[in-house]
Amino acid sequence: VERFHARQLRVAPHVLGHSKAHVGRVVAELVRAAKAQGLQPGPLALSLRGDFVRIGSAYEQHKVRSPDCFDILVPLRLPPHLEPQPRCADGLGPCGAFVCGLRARNGWTRRCRPFAEGFCVELQGRSHLSSGLVLRWFQGHLQRCLAAVRYRLQERCRVSLSACPGHPPTLHILPCSDYVCCHISMAVRLIPAIPLGDGLYLTALPPEGLHGSPAPEALWGLNASRQEQRLLGWLKEQAPDASCHLTCLQILKGLRDLRRHGLEEPFCSQWGRVLSSYVLKTALFSLLLQGPLEAWDERFLVERLEDLVLYLRDCLRKQVLMDFFLGNTSIPEAVALPRFLKEAAPVNLLSAFDRATLDLVAFQLISTWIQAPHIIRMYSSPRYLRPVPTP
Repeated sequence: VERFHARQLRVAPHVLGHSKAHVGRVVAELVRAAKAQGLQPGPLALSLRGDFVRIGSAYEQHKVRSPDCFDILVPLRLPPHLEPQPRCADGLGPCGAFVCGLRARNGWTRRCRPFAEGFCVELQGRSHLSSGLVLRWFQGHLQRCLAAVRYRLQERCRVSLSACPGHPPTLHILPCSDYVCCHISMAVRLIPAIPLGDGLYLTALPPEGLHGSPAPEALWGLNASRQEQRLLGWLKEQAPDASCHLTCLQILKGLRDLRRHGLEEPFCSQWGRVLSSYVLKTALFSLLLQGPLEAWDERFLVERLEDLVLYLRDCLRKQVLMDFFLGNTSIPEAVALPRFLKEAAPVNLLSAFDRATLDLVAFQLISTWIQAPHIIRMYSSPRYLRPVPTP
């Protein structure tokens, strides 16, 4: 597994650094152009706040294989007289879903109606901000700004924007051969986000995760990426200098992706959804805080990796893996959490899956660990190392 990590999973720091810098410059240009186009949005429209937030594995030092996919949060600004009021969806959607009411500082008036008609939906007799309508506006707004960005960036790269209904738009960047030493085409998912303060954001839930919700356009997910980054920073300070916790996460993600090649549908898709990168990262966080961090020295890589696999196996068998931030009162005081997170209802990340599916995933997970050398040899040819879409 150490050789597997070094040869196939670990991303060269200089390649990742060049890619992140290039993505940052291109996204900054696009966000600047989109904000300039909406400098006078009026009191009844959305607009871009003007900044962006880098999130995900590429910015948390556990990216695997190739720095070709990035996630960026793009904060939006509501009209100045409106404030978001999120609350748990209470059975209207999947576990952990939120709805977002709006509060007008001076009370709802006739001048608020155009915004409500353009960006809100009715739910239980109340007006709620629609994730679907916000997403469609965001896609159209960025598309209109793309021409200006293309012209300014034409000497450095070619850019295009694609959109799939119900999903954030993706910015495709193809660097010119004489500009970036790595010559890697990159896909950047631009995720519109409603700021709640304290580094928390609401982002649209993907439609396939709604399980037939009666009001999918009203549902949002809570993004706590800033808190995850703070926790990772604290763990880096507390753990040994040569800690292997992120290496364990990378190897487990790599084994998950290799094992997918030997599975058939529909279980192959279920395997990827149950063992999502967020689930793996949550299991790692939970396990790290259970024992002494000194035990995560790189000398004990295989032992800690096996501990992580067994911990995850037990969670699958019990059908319980709680979200690490929502309603968790055992997080170290050094990692300050916003009050909204502390008071939120705890969320079981595995509640959407039936027992038979989780038992089968647990069995396959242990089988994958036992057969890891064989699986690595079998599926490590270039034919199998093409990027696998993440559910």
